Amino acid sequence: MKKKINVSDARLGMYIDSLCGHWIDHPFWRKSFMLDQQKDLDDLQVCGTKELWIDTDLGADVECTIATDQPPAPEVANQKKVELEPPVILSDEIKRARKIHTQGQLDVTDMFKRVCNNDELRLDRALILVDEIRKSTARNQNAFLSLTRPKNDQDYLCMHSLATCALMIMLGRKMKMDFETIISLGLAGLLHDIGNVGFPDDLINKPGKLTQEEYDIVKTHPVRGWKILNAHHLDNIVLDVCLHHHERMDGTGYPESLPLDSLSLFARMAAICDTYDSLISDSYYRRGISPANAIRQMTKWQEGQFDMTVFQAFVRTVGFYPFGTLVKLKSGRVGVVEEQSKKSLASPIVRVFFSTRVDEPIFQEWVDLSKVQDAIVSVEEADELEEELRIDLRIMSVI
Repeated sequence: MKKKINVSDARLGMYIDSLCGHWIDHPFWRKSFMLDQQKDLDDLQVCGTKELWIDTDLGADVECTIATDQPPAPEVANQKKVELEPPVILSDEIKRARKIHTQGQLDVTDMFKRVCNNDELRLDRALILVDEIRKSTARNQNAFLSLTRPKNDQDYLCMHSLATCALMIMLGRKMKMDFETIISLGLAGLLHDIGNVGFPDDLINKPGKLTQEEYDIVKTHPVRGWKILNAHHLDNIVLDVCLHHHERMDGTGYPESLPLDSLSLFARMAAICDTYDSLISDSYYRRGISPANAIRQMTKWQEGQFDMTVFQAFVRTVGFYPFGTLVKLKSGRVGVVEEQSKKSLASPIVRVFFSTRVDEPIFQEWVDLSKVQDAIVSVEEADELEEELRIDLRIMSVI
């Protein structure tokens, strides 16, 4: 039987059928799930959602008590509470992430050269790199990604491969996948575009719009990549992602225009991660847009192109206003998103650096929008904001 209860009455052992309110206002990517983790219960209590629906046929009821094999531990006078290890702050992880990023550039560039020379790929080094990225994003998921966002024509493919690797790992972690699957997802993200290696530079770096003939050539890269990776006996997740990361839920993708029920979960994840990083990155044919505007654009596309459940999990991974998004606040201050709030995707932690009311830079401080009356009123693009405020954001260490 389904029953509506107050969040304050929720406890472990209940089966959550649905949460009341909009999905961006709570931290759970799944609509229905068993509430069996203390962390999930803690997040539920502080996220701001007031009511939820439970299914008592699948889990505990409000009136029931959960039987345990062990009696509750007796209280001990002056017992010290176990403190959880605090998350690693961005500046500390940047130092470690930069080493991983530098080595990653060397490893990926070497793999691309080996493809051009028809040599064996160094998959042992690739797996080490994937695991290092996994560990870095577990400590602070923004540090490594912040290093992959700046791209130029020469290193775009390398940086895009590293970024997609990190995003696939982070999404797999959010979706509670096991270690082996997350490693495969990371390797798939790292190698998903390897079929682009070997195309002529004047085709890949063409500044204008591709002709239909040129576009048809570029669209062969998933099959070319699949053949390369299949020859190296990569696992099914890696092969599937390489071949199908440009397929779409409505059947409009390529190379096979697969229908909805033929697309694996992993291909659906890759379509989202690949598209997101492409949108936020400068490339040879267009300027990248802000992370938040990329999420908004993908929200418009999601019903036809992306798996809505996976897309919502992705938004919970990077945030509705992802790290690095430039925003204007109701107070007239301008800032950059530094971290996500546990209470609401719509109220991140922002580092403010400029006031439009006094028209000059201000002392930088971190503002948790979930704890103050201030709020985001607009998302800004870097070049437009620099022109409007007459400042150099890079000199101010903002982007």
